[in-house]
Amino acid sequence: MINSYPDLIHAACHQPLPQRLLFVFCRAELPEDASESERRAFEAGEGGALVPVVCVDKLPQEVVEFDRLREESRHTGQAWDIVFVAAMEGRGGVAPSSDEAQQPLTMMVETLRLGQPGNYLPFDQNGELVSLGP
Repeated sequence: MINSYPDLIHAACHQPLPQRLLFVFCRAELPEDASESERRAFEAGEGGALVPVVCVDKLPQEVVEFDRLREESRHTGQAWDIVFVAAMEGRGGVAPSSDEAQQPLTMMVETLRLGQPGNYLPFDQNGELVSLGP
């Protein structure tokens, strides 16, 4: 059971096959056609649409500490509110390469653009696992 970012890293590092983590950083935005009540909720820090702004793949060993991941994200110049994480399994004792991660990462971005967070793990800027929805 994954309840925190350290749990995620621990699980990824202890799988039978090496893993590569996929990260999609999203910013909360208010849709142009939002109602007045949606606008008020958004101003209060609730609701809105999550829009992907940056994506990256990393080996778990490269991002053991969430602080390092957050610091690297700052260098992109893109503000974000939630980062979604998924894992890819390697084969033959070898973790997937960045090239192999591109198609799954693109698919992840597209599903998030469609508002379907699926089975991705969402973390806030402090590395805390968050619950989306009611």
